[in-house]
Amino acid sequence: METLQALSIENEDQLRRCLAVRREVFIEEQNVPEELEIDEYDRIGSSAGHVLLTAGDDDAAAGRFTPYRGGAAKMQRVAVRSAYRGRGLGRVLMEALEQAARRAGFRSVVLDSQCHAEGFYTSLGYVTVPGEPFYDAGILHVRMEKTL
Repeated sequence: METLQALSIENEDQLRRCLAVRREVFIEEQNVPEELEIDEYDRIGSSAGHVLLTAGDDDAAAGRFTPYRGGAAKMQRVAVRSAYRGRGLGRVLMEALEQAARRAGFRSVVLDSQCHAEGFYTSLGYVTVPGEPFYDAGILHVRMEKTL
């Protein structure tokens, strides 16, 4: 397998590369409207932390976290390009996002998982919050949380 590297985003070029991965996965594959996918956190200097996972010379996955209520971080926009799925890169990306959130001072995280990915996040130690699944961008989700 290619050498994996997790980059904490520090410049516009790296951020552009993250957004390209997310565009491919969410906008092109899952038909999420661009105005719901890209927001005020998608700029250098925002309160979000972004991570890009590279495999060799290719950008394979991306995700971000934003400040959330109660001092938690909210993991968002976790995307693995289709060519890289099934190889454990989602786990590597989530571990890198959690480390970055920990470095930023967060001690717990929440996320809204697409229902088909709930088992994946459970395997990483996330617990589903009681309540009904809900729609976000037309896709069914559940809320999950984890202590870092």
